[in-house]
Amino acid sequence: MEALAERPEARQVDLAARLGVAVGTINWYLKRFAAKGYIKVKRIGRWKWGYILTPKGMTELSRMTMSYVYGSMSLYRTIRARSGSLVRHVKDAGFGEVRIEGEGDVADVCRLTCMEHGLRVRDSGRGDHVPVIKVRGKDLVLELPGDAVPQSL
Repeated sequence: MEALAERPEARQVDLAARLGVAVGTINWYLKRFAAKGYIKVKRIGRWKWGYILTPKGMTELSRMTMSYVYGSMSLYRTIRARSGSLVRHVKDAGFGEVRIEGEGDVADVCRLTCMEHGLRVRDSGRGDHVPVIKVRGKDLVLELPGDAVPQSL
């Protein structure tokens, strides 16, 4: 719906390319949005259509946006709490540095938490005796040197 709000005269193939989905998927969503009253479909040429968000569609787009923002903030708070707990565990074990294995937003939040707690984040390297926080999707696993059982959160 956001893409339609920005370019109401976009072709289905252009929407598909922009969103990284199949044209058939775009067609399915457009039919669904029209049936729910979120958009009005208007012919503007022989092979060209316009997709106009209705007031109901704008309301739904706003609702979905707010839901996404709340969900993202909730995830951020959860990851901050989990990484904070692991960082305290690392510091209580007497370490001043840590390695983080993983990429993406969760790893970035974990790095930020480490730096805010005064833990140096060491570049990736094997064979050193530094705690490792492994990012596995939304889960964090702490491996302390010599620890037989990793700490998961």
